[in-house]
Amino acid sequence: MQEVKSVEGAARRHGVMVAGVAALLCAGAVAFFPGVALGQSDAVKELAAPPPIQLPLKPSPEFAKFPRYSGTLGSRQIVLRLGAKTDDAAGVHGEYQFADTGEVILIAGDRDGDTLEVEESNDGTHITGNWVGKFAADGSLAGDRMNVDDSDPQPFDLKPLAAGQPVPPAAAAKGPSAAKAGAAPTSPASVPSAPQPARATGGGQPVGGVSNLQTGE
Repeated sequence: MQEVKSVEGAARRHGVMVAGVAALLCAGAVAFFPGVALGQSDAVKELAAPPPIQLPLKPSPEFAKFPRYSGTLGSRQIVLRLGAKTDDAAGVHGEYQFADTGEVILIAGDRDGDTLEVEESNDGTHITGNWVGKFAADGSLAGDRMNVDDSDPQPFDLKPLAAGQPVPPAAAAKGPSAAKAGAAPTSPASVPSAPQPARATGGGQPVGGVSNLQTGE
């Protein structure tokens, strides 16, 4: 009986010794191979962290259903997609895209009544400018876009687009000034008379919306 107890005690001591040796071996592996533990830590961080933003930025599906605004920023045509944040009652975010280059710029900030104050970023990390503007009663948006230090203000003038409405061509996006430039004078006596061009024979098409000028077919 005593021999059995002695064997059991030896087995227990042997098991404790094996477990202790295994623990020491594991600790030694970490000490001698710190890169293993570091690699595991980096892998966990990579899984937990959001994926890096791919540059250049592309239109985000998240903003695809946001209200659209079309018009000009400085002399360039843009389309702005702007909507409310789900976690901030006053917050708005979205993106705008240049029509000529396709470059996408992220935008985020606040709307207080008819006043809009937002910041922009061309990489999702660094602020590249800020906007200050106001919404009109018809939903249009106008104001200035400035650099981070409030320098070089560029005016923007944007009109809302209905759902499914195509983006107007660049010439039409310049607003009423273009229409005024091509409008016929209301009082012919106020300007010197000029010879009228010969009317084309046969059917024709109006030029630029002016009915008295036609192209011959």
